[in-house]
Amino acid sequence: MKPDNKLKKTLTGIKSIAEQKDTIKRILELIGRYRILVFVSLLLAAMTTALTLYIPILTGDAVDCVISEGRVDFEGLFSVLKKIAAAAVLSGVFQWLMNHINNKITYHVVSDVRVRAFNRLQELPVSYFDTHKTGDTVSRIIADIDQFSDGVLMGFTQFFTGVMTILGTLFFMLSINPFIAAVVVLLTPLSFVVAGFIAKRTYVMFLRQSECRGELTAFTDEIINNIKTVKAFEREENCRERFEGINKRLEDYSQKATFYSSITNPATRFVNAMVYAAVGISGAIAAIGGYISVGRLTSFLSYANQYTKPFNEISGVVTELQNAIACAKRVFDLIDEEALSPEPENAAELENAEGRVDIEHMYFSYVPERPLIEDMNLKVRKGERVAIVGPTGCGKSTLINLLMRFYDPLKGEIKIDGRNSREIKRSSLRDNFGMVLQETWLKSGTIRENIAYGKPDASMEEVERAAKEAFADGFIRRMPEGYDTVIGEDGGSLSQGQKQLLCIARLMLKLPPVLILDEATSSIDTRTEIKVQSAFAKLMKGRTSFVVAHRLSTIKESDVILVMKDGSIIEQGSHEELLERKGFYHKLYMSQFAAAQEQGVLIRQ
Repeated sequence: MKPDNKLKKTLTGIKSIAEQKDTIKRILELIGRYRILVFVSLLLAAMTTALTLYIPILTGDAVDCVISEGRVDFEGLFSVLKKIAAAAVLSGVFQWLMNHINNKITYHVVSDVRVRAFNRLQELPVSYFDTHKTGDTVSRIIADIDQFSDGVLMGFTQFFTGVMTILGTLFFMLSINPFIAAVVVLLTPLSFVVAGFIAKRTYVMFLRQSECRGELTAFTDEIINNIKTVKAFEREENCRERFEGINKRLEDYSQKATFYSSITNPATRFVNAMVYAAVGISGAIAAIGGYISVGRLTSFLSYANQYTKPFNEISGVVTELQNAIACAKRVFDLIDEEALSPEPENAAELENAEGRVDIEHMYFSYVPERPLIEDMNLKVRKGERVAIVGPTGCGKSTLINLLMRFYDPLKGEIKIDGRNSREIKRSSLRDNFGMVLQETWLKSGTIRENIAYGKPDASMEEVERAAKEAFADGFIRRMPEGYDTVIGEDGGSLSQGQKQLLCIARLMLKLPPVLILDEATSSIDTRTEIKVQSAFAKLMKGRTSFVVAHRLSTIKESDVILVMKDGSIIEQGSHEELLERKGFYHKLYMSQFAAAQEQGVLIRQ
């Protein structure tokens, strides 16, 4: 191995250990919130262990009762058997209570982590979702937290009782015969060395396994959401190859993780067998020499077996904990993602917005080395209808994202009613904006719930009126349960046009002071579009409106048309004014006009 590879491997190992320690510390902090339950669990574990370890003492006494020379002490034997039965019953009850409390602690901790992770999702900037795969994020919140849950639960149920059993048996063995106990103690470190050696390698493999599982989830999610496109372009074979490639890597990591974890138990069992054999030999010599009775030797052998057993269980727990820690790290990485910039302490509420929008010397880019919007200036008066046109990638949707504060300008200001948008609470600002995008989104639930998504307290009459204004009432009433029909994720079996009408109805119900329509009628048939455009015209009266459109014939009535190119507003004016200038807008409009003529479509001037 080359020196630089050795150094790289060493640094990776050091980083891995540091990450493990940090993750374990955070897990303990989460568990520490339930310290009372943890204390009760430890107390029950101690009582269970004490009773379990008391039984071998009683068993030794029972043996001595039946091997006394010339007689059997039946009275003493029955008394000991009663004590054994009582200890066994109490031990079982305490163990059941301990497991119940451990489950409670685990699910409380897991619930806390999952809530924190989901809440962080709500706080993350839109830029995070632009750069991270959805499936991987979902995998962290669902699969990784489930794996974390299994590891923590096993840790509580076996780790604590295992440690207490080791300490308890060690105490009893020392009280019976310190010499034989010393033999056990001297051989014990071998188990820790073996388990520790394997655990370091197991963590790395489990971390890679979790990352690869997230990648596989992301790819599967991507294909399912775009299955029509995959089939249309006959890319099924390519998808199979990519899936098999990722799945093969997952298989390799899983096998390596399983291999390392599976050799832990046999290795510690081998060490434990050596300990048991050493105890048996040294104990036999002590019994022959009269230093220990046969009953006490029986107890000691039982303790030696119980002493070594937890090492096997703990080695299994360590393996699960490695997986849990690796999964927990991925979840904590999500929780640690930088949230949206905090609101200023004096952030204002935007109430009864007039809809005046001023953009002053605004600069923005998604990637620093690729500028998009540079020195943009714009003044929109109350109630103006502003259309935004331009070629793909010119910055139309970016401008909408900035108005909604999904992103903030790098330089310059966006003012709403004369106030910098950064000084307005995001929730308050968005409450005054209504938006219908080309890409529709509906949640699983009834049609009524989807229309009332922005106004949950709306009455049935308001919902129906909004649906009628959006020309959606007709197809809704033809559905099995009308407005109470349950639709699946993203609209289920509804057509794209029907889904878009529901999104428009959602906007009609809220009636905000500022409207944003981004190709809002792109999926609607021509006849319905004419009706919806008429409804929009009524809705826009007295409201500031931003309309992003590719079909220029739909925006001729706008008060102002902004022509964008390469992130800048290159032309600005009414439809007639821009045509008279014979500039970029004129070229766009005439190209669409010519295309429409070629298709035999009559366009009214």
